[in-house]
Amino acid sequence: MKQLSTCICLLLMFICMASFAQTKISSQPKLGIRSVQILNVDNLQFKDLNKNGKLDPYEDWRLPYGTRSKDLLSKMSIEEKVGFMLISTTRMKNDWSFEAPKGKDPIASGFNEEDLVQSMNMFTKKPLPVAMTMAAGTTKGVTQSHLRHFILRANVSARTTAEWANNLQALCEQDGLGIPAIIASNPRNHITKDASVGLSVGTTTFSTWPGELGLSATRDLKLIRSFAEIARQEWAAVGLRKGYMYMADLSTEPRWQRIEGTFGENAEWVAKMMREIVWGFQGTKLSSTSIALTTKHFPGGGAGVGGQDPHFDWGKYEHFPGKMFQNNLIPFKAAIQAGTSAIMPYYSIPLDTKYEQIAYAYNKPVITGLLRDSLGFKGIINSDTGPIEMMPWGAETLTIKERYKRTLEAGVNLYSGSADPTPLLETVKSGMVDMKLIDTSVYKLLMEKFELGLFENPYVDVENAEKVVGNKSFQDKADQAMRKSIVLLRNEKDFLPLQSKTKVYFESYFQRRGAKSPSTVFDNKQLPSTLQLVSTPEEADVILVWITPGSQSLFDANGSPLYLSLSKNAVDVQYINQLTAKKPTILAINYTNPWVIDEIYNDKAKGNIRGVVATFGTKPDAVLDIITGAARPSGKMPFTTPISEEQVQKQLSDVPGYLKGKQYGLFWYDEGLTYKK
Repeated sequence: MKQLSTCICLLLMFICMASFAQTKISSQPKLGIRSVQILNVDNLQFKDLNKNGKLDPYEDWRLPYGTRSKDLLSKMSIEEKVGFMLISTTRMKNDWSFEAPKGKDPIASGFNEEDLVQSMNMFTKKPLPVAMTMAAGTTKGVTQSHLRHFILRANVSARTTAEWANNLQALCEQDGLGIPAIIASNPRNHITKDASVGLSVGTTTFSTWPGELGLSATRDLKLIRSFAEIARQEWAAVGLRKGYMYMADLSTEPRWQRIEGTFGENAEWVAKMMREIVWGFQGTKLSSTSIALTTKHFPGGGAGVGGQDPHFDWGKYEHFPGKMFQNNLIPFKAAIQAGTSAIMPYYSIPLDTKYEQIAYAYNKPVITGLLRDSLGFKGIINSDTGPIEMMPWGAETLTIKERYKRTLEAGVNLYSGSADPTPLLETVKSGMVDMKLIDTSVYKLLMEKFELGLFENPYVDVENAEKVVGNKSFQDKADQAMRKSIVLLRNEKDFLPLQSKTKVYFESYFQRRGAKSPSTVFDNKQLPSTLQLVSTPEEADVILVWITPGSQSLFDANGSPLYLSLSKNAVDVQYINQLTAKKPTILAINYTNPWVIDEIYNDKAKGNIRGVVATFGTKPDAVLDIITGAARPSGKMPFTTPISEEQVQKQLSDVPGYLKGKQYGLFWYDEGLTYKK
């Protein structure tokens, strides 16, 4: 009976795969062109992408995507295939990402034609074994290196982005087989404390939503789907068609510096979110309106030893002392079931598992055995940035060619970081790897482009982009999410909500690099409110202090131990305690990690602290709406906060906070109050 059930499942899987491979366009699509000719065949129109005056199968939109991909694959040279397997930073004119500016002119929609060559690892600051081209001059990259996958880092207007994207697609159309580009980005729709290159673009002209933890705190799957659908429209409007997002990693190790980009510690809830995110951005299958997602970082990067991150050699080990490796997989299973287009393995070396101690991109039992064979993932495996040259953990003694060979055989299809195809090309031409691995990878990458409709029309309407991106209806929905993301944790004797005309001293405390003072005091000109916002604590009836701990940015890490106490994270505890002692106080904490707040929220301070509020990347007007009752608090904590630094240092990294024991938590996962009236 069990064998029969297995056979039926395999048959159904085969039918689904066959159906997927036969997907095609059923009616005349809109064709976008800049230079190639239109072919008229059977009263229909097609693009002559290879400029040979006839209709080739890959140009025929009536054919299944699989047929078109195979035809184009057969026409590509080895050089074109290898270039197609790289995705690297691309830069706009006057865009100096990763280097000191060479001029003061604003970023424009033209091309940056300079190569960006690094001899130093941008993360570890150590010399590289060979110089690495992180970004190629645009025209050279397209026409000589055959690059067609790009990561955009620049943060500019919708018009400039759309114009640049069209310019890039026009360049690709002119070249060779006319294969269009796909442009990827990190998240662009969130209020983010650490908007370092490679993590998040931060606040942009797109609709501005709470951080990823804040989305999780809303506990509203319908709202989360709305977010993804709105962001999808904005991204597509400017020509961004691939998202390097979202993180399915769990925030089980509270010291990890990337928790801000996660959806929290509960695997089952994160899985539900991942489904909505994938469906919202991609739809139930990829189409001409989709943004293809790259879910990361398989098989979960949230259990690093000491909370350290594997971008650095001192953080290259991930351990599972609580034996909860399988728990990490739950959100990835959901993303796979929802149809995520790509998955990105992390740099970590696994400990306490049955797998070899080598970074995941090199780890065939993890990538092929677990991800492909056991979990059934059929899409693209996209390496994180620089596993060959910069973070080859466990493979340091291998040559560059041997590293490419090992990762290809492990299952990597697309390499992030380098814009120079030469080392991979040399590996392929040497005969070290089976050419089938290259063809399989290129086929998967071509299928994604065909499914996204890029071969028919990769261009965007610049005027429409300006109308769509950040429009009022989108931002109104985002503002609603900000209010729903705020968590009310304590409300002593129903002190909140505050009555109108209450005199409130509202101070935001955030130690920014280069700022003269961490304090910003708000008034009614800045924040119209029913409250009377005063300029000093002495004038106030109530103090509202909103603290954003100034934790070290991920890429400023130096390997020293990580702590979650406020005094270790740029908060002057003495100043805060003196402030809260003056008047009844509402304490608001912006959580990018599960901070330990016992230095300011203790038995001595609790007499004056009448309410505690948690935020996760939001705006001050949203905070005021919660404390006045203009919006009822409904958020729930996405993780557990430790009661002390001692508990932080001795907890098990792979165990979610709500399972760490009664002695562990101050504020617990899923905790959150509302008002009685």
